[in-house]
Amino acid sequence: MANEHVIFIHGLWLHATSWAPWQSLFQEAGYRTSAPGWPGEPDTVAGARANPDSVADHGIDDVVAHYTEIIGKLDAKPILVGHSFGGMIAQKLLGQDLAAAAVAIDAAQIKGVLPLPLSALRATFPVFKNPANRHRAVSLTAEQFRYGFGNAIPEQESGELFEQWAIPAPGKPLFEAAAANFDPHSPAKVDTANELRGPLLLMMGGRDHTVPEAVTRATLKQYRHSDAVTDILEFADRGHSLTVDHGWREVADATLAWLKQHSL
Repeated sequence: MANEHVIFIHGLWLHATSWAPWQSLFQEAGYRTSAPGWPGEPDTVAGARANPDSVADHGIDDVVAHYTEIIGKLDAKPILVGHSFGGMIAQKLLGQDLAAAAVAIDAAQIKGVLPLPLSALRATFPVFKNPANRHRAVSLTAEQFRYGFGNAIPEQESGELFEQWAIPAPGKPLFEAAAANFDPHSPAKVDTANELRGPLLLMMGGRDHTVPEAVTRATLKQYRHSDAVTDILEFADRGHSLTVDHGWREVADATLAWLKQHSL
């Protein structure tokens, strides 16, 4: 539906400008779009790499508050499209009735999700190997990016995406998510029982190492007590890079089709 506002929310290790192709496509489809960075995130990839401390120590609540403030300046509830931790943030905002709908792509685990596959532990090891990283920004090497993001695409493409989009990310959200099921007040808690929220689409890549499909299927189960629309869609041969790699258009087109299906 023309003139709806779509906010794109990135996750850890990708810069906000990585959404540019999606923004162009959605604008052609009649939507207004924006892709605001996380709190403290410099406007460019180069700036983010040069100033890693600018994003250090920002946790989930900080990010939610940041996007809540952005949404508050709009004239209507936006549609949210989030990837990885951006998918978790989108679900939190939707649960708080701050969005008309949300699409959560390979979303980080929310409180209540129990599976912790070994590949996810390996993908996040660069953060967890040092407890001090909770308060730091952490960068991936090209090899680590290849495992966590680019395992389902050619190695050369993974390297190119790393060079183009990879930035340091705060370690704090990962520590918060890891402790969520032991913390009654965890910032990773989402209001999954909200009956009045807008529609939610969970997307997953079947070859994702960072957020394996078991995590997304367990996330879907968390919504079983709500009659609000909660759909799931799998891209069986895709990894965590699915929003930025050569197959991004398939994922974006599926998102647009789902929005149209729900008259959004």
